[in-house]
Amino acid sequence: MTTVHHCYATVQGRRLFYREAGPADAPVLVLLHGFPTSSFMFRGLIPALADRYHVIAPDHLGFGLSDAPAAEEFDYTFDALTDLTAGLLAHLGVTRYAMYVQDYGAPIGWRLALRDPEAITAIVSQNGNGYDAGFVEDFWRTVWAYQAEQTAETEAAIRQALTLDVTRWQYVTGVADETLVSPDTWHHDYALLSRPGNDRVQLALFLDYATNPPLYPGLHEYFRRTQVPMLAVWGEGDEIFGPDGARAFAEDLPDAEIHLLPGGHFLLESALDQVAELIRDFLGRTVA
Repeated sequence: MTTVHHCYATVQGRRLFYREAGPADAPVLVLLHGFPTSSFMFRGLIPALADRYHVIAPDHLGFGLSDAPAAEEFDYTFDALTDLTAGLLAHLGVTRYAMYVQDYGAPIGWRLALRDPEAITAIVSQNGNGYDAGFVEDFWRTVWAYQAEQTAETEAAIRQALTLDVTRWQYVTGVADETLVSPDTWHHDYALLSRPGNDRVQLALFLDYATNPPLYPGLHEYFRRTQVPMLAVWGEGDEIFGPDGARAFAEDLPDAEIHLLPGGHFLLESALDQVAELIRDFLGRTVA
C-alpha cells in the first residue's frame, strides 16, 4: 500500500491543499489538474507512480479542497494560479521537477516552464493543449463568444458548463464503455462547482482563458530551444481538446512521444493502467 499524505500549506495568504507521496529524495513529478476537477483526478495515478517518484498534486485555488475566495476578493487569472503553484513548490523546496498537465493544468504548467525553463525535467501532457490545432470548435465556440462579449446571452450559454449534465458529459464522452467511469467523479466535481460564489470564479477563468493562446509562440520557441522530453498521452475521443493537439507537439519536438488512446477528456478514468505504464516507461528513460 502506498502512503499518500493529504496536506495544506499557506501560500500568499491562501490555504492550498495538495496530495503528496513517494520518497523525499526521488525525482519530483508535479501533477496539475484541469477544470472542473482537482487533485482528486489523480487518486489512482499517485499510488501507481509513487514507488519511483516524489509526487505532488495540488488543488488550484477555487478548486477541490483549496481555499476558494470569492471572485470579488481575488483576481482569478491563470497568471495568479501560476504564482500560487510556484509559491507552493518553493515552500516545499522543489526546484527541479517533471510535470503532468491536463486541461487548465497545461496553461499553468506552460507559464511555470516559461518562467523557469531549467526547472522542468520532462513534460507529460494528457489532453493539455499547447497549440491552436487542439481546440474543438463545437465546444469552444461558446467560450469564445463569452470572451468576446459578456452579455446575458453569452453568460447563460457558458453557464451550461457548470451544470451536472455537462460535467458528466466531460467524463463519459469518448469512452466506449461508460460503465468504466465512476459517477463519483462528476458528482464530486459538481458538488464543488455548486458552492456559493464558485460560479463567478469559473466565469472569471473562462474569460481569462483568452490569455493562453497568445503564449503559444513563446511556448513553441521554448520547446524548440530546450527539446524538453515530451509525452503526449491523449484520449482520442476528447471533444474539448482533440487529437490534433497531441500531434502538434511533434512540430517543435520531433522526438515527442505521442499516444492516442481510446478514451476521453479524463483519460485516467478509463485507461489508468495504460497511462501509468506509459508514464513510468517515459520518465524512466528521461528523468535521472
